[in-house]
Amino acid sequence: METSGTPPREAATNIPRRPPSPPTPEVARRIEENRLRAKAIREQRDAELRASGVLQTDASSTTTASAGKKRPYGSISRAEVPATSRDARTSPTKEGEGLQPVSRKFTKYVDYNFSAMTDTKGGFLSTEDDPWNKSMSVGTPGKSEGEQKPANMTAAEWERLQLIRKLQRTKSGPFEPGLSVLADEKTRKRCRECKTVEIDFVWEEVFGCAVCNGCKQKYPEKYSLLTKTECKEDYLLTDPELKDPELLPHLSKPNPHKSHWHDMMLFLRYQVEEYAIQQKWGSAEALDAEFVKREEDKKRRKEAKFKEKLLDLKRKTRTEAFRRNNAKGGIGSSGQEAGKAARFGDTIGDRGKHVHEWGRTVENADGMTVKKCLSCGSEVEVMEF
Repeated sequence: METSGTPPREAATNIPRRPPSPPTPEVARRIEENRLRAKAIREQRDAELRASGVLQTDASSTTTASAGKKRPYGSISRAEVPATSRDARTSPTKEGEGLQPVSRKFTKYVDYNFSAMTDTKGGFLSTEDDPWNKSMSVGTPGKSEGEQKPANMTAAEWERLQLIRKLQRTKSGPFEPGLSVLADEKTRKRCRECKTVEIDFVWEEVFGCAVCNGCKQKYPEKYSLLTKTECKEDYLLTDPELKDPELLPHLSKPNPHKSHWHDMMLFLRYQVEEYAIQQKWGSAEALDAEFVKREEDKKRRKEAKFKEKLLDLKRKTRTEAFRRNNAKGGIGSSGQEAGKAARFGDTIGDRGKHVHEWGRTVENADGMTVKKCLSCGSEVEVMEF
C-alpha cells in the first residue's frame, strides 16, 4: 500500500507583487493619535528631567539626553535676543541707525510725504514731480493763491492759520468785536427783540439786522434763512431782484451738496416778505392770486401739450389703418381689380379720380370736430378758430 507523499512545490513565477494598499482613514487616525500621545509623553519626561537638573538646557554643558533626539524648544529659544541677530524687536544700537533692508527689492524704496502733495484726480503729485504745473504752484481754479499751503509751513501751522481765518470771517472767539462801556447809548447796537448788546455781528454786517442768537432761534418766522430757490418759488421773485445786494442782501455759504458748485445765497425771511408783499405785489392776497394764476397757466399749458400729442397720435393711427386696409386689394363692393392696391383719392367703382363732397362740420362722440364725405364716407378732423 502506497502512502501519499508531500505535494510538489509550486513553480516559482516571475509575477511582480502588488504594492501595499494605503491605510484606511480609521487606521491613519489611530496612527496619528498614537504618534501625538508618544510625543506628549516624551515632552513630559524631558520637562521632568530639566526640572530635576539632570538635563541641562545650556549648550555649553553636557546633556544626558541620548543622541539622535530633537532638542526641545526651550533649548533653542532665548529670552534675550543677541545684538547681532536681525530681529525687528531689537532697537537700533545707535541713534539714527535703523534696520538695513534684507531683500534686494527694498533698495529703491522711496518715502513719500503726502502732506506736501496735491490730489490731481489722476494721482498724487508734488511740485518736485511736476514743477511746471500751475494748478499745484498757484492753487486750484476758483480759489485764491492764499488757499495753497506755503512750502515753508508745516501742516500744523497751516491748520492753525486756517482756523484763525475762519474765526476772523465769523467774528468769533478773540476776533469778536468788543463792547465798550464808554460808548454812547445812541450809538451802541442792541438786539431789536430783547435789547441785549450780545448781537450777531455777522448778521449785522451782512443783513444790517441787529439780533442775538437766542432771538434767531426764538422767532424763526422772522429770522430764518431762505434759499434762492425758495424765494423764487414761494414769493415769485426773479433772478435780477435776488442778485441785487442793495435790494435784498444775502449771505454766501459753500454748497453742501457739491463743493465745486456755486455758493448758496441765503436771504433773511422778514426782508424777503417785506419786499415781496409790500413793494412788489402790494399785499398777501395779491401774491396768492398771482400764485394761483401761474399754477393754472402751468396746468393749462400742460394739458394743451398733452392734447396736441394725443391728436397727433390719432392722426398717425388713422392714416396707417387706412393704408393697411387699401393695400390688401381684391374685388369688393368698390369694384377694384384683384391684385391692384387702391390709392387715396380713387373713385369708388372705377379708376377715375375721386373728388370728395364734404358735408357740414359736426362734433362726434369723442368731442372732436369732423366732417364726412357724402360719397365715400371718409372723415377728416377740422379745427375751427
